[in-house]
Amino acid sequence: MGNQDQRLSYKQSKYNTKRKDLQMEDTNRVHNRVHIIGTIVKDFTWSCTTCGEGFYSTTIQTRRLSGTCDNIPLTVSERLVDVNANWAGCRVEIDGQFRSYNEHTDSGHTKLRLYIFALEFLALDELDGCEDDNRISLDGYIVKAPKCRETPLGREIADTMLAVNRAYGKSDYIPIIFWGRNAHFVSCLDVDTCISLEGRIQSREYQKRIGKAEPETRTAYEVSVGKMEVLE
Repeated sequence: MGNQDQRLSYKQSKYNTKRKDLQMEDTNRVHNRVHIIGTIVKDFTWSCTTCGEGFYSTTIQTRRLSGTCDNIPLTVSERLVDVNANWAGCRVEIDGQFRSYNEHTDSGHTKLRLYIFALEFLALDELDGCEDDNRISLDGYIVKAPKCRETPLGREIADTMLAVNRAYGKSDYIPIIFWGRNAHFVSCLDVDTCISLEGRIQSREYQKRIGKAEPETRTAYEVSVGKMEVLE
């Protein structure tokens, strides 16, 4: 079955429904909301099973106005999508949350992992004509003191970490980048200040050298802020 036929048949399937059981009591939707339109890069692979429910991972690619592409990890429940279908190259629309967890490495350290957790999953076809979209809104607490500095091109930038409350007493820790006037403003705020922001999720490659070995290419994920305000 071709990708277009697959998408059309998927729209008629039992999987193309909202995940109501995840939404009803999840007050985190108020603090953490993501909307993405993009292309699935690869087919789903098993991630974990929780309370008998399987979760599967892939990568979604969304294009910026500049033409640069962001490739962001995506996790979806088997109750929300037919994970056995061929999704590579398919256009989809996602509503969900940007979440984090600490992964324990073989060296005994922990590494922060970030991903989009899908609450709604809609398959698109070529006739929909939807352009790529990448929007996120967060309410959370500053947990790392932001410092304003300049890029080599002379643009002001500040980065911090935001703790966003999740249901059942959990929190997600999300790297945040501010630019221009927002960078200057946030650098004056104290740790534990509650802020609200809107922006987009971006991926960024960088080189990491471990010992004398050749540097490794790694990918960082962060939220680039377009608008922010302090919450009382």
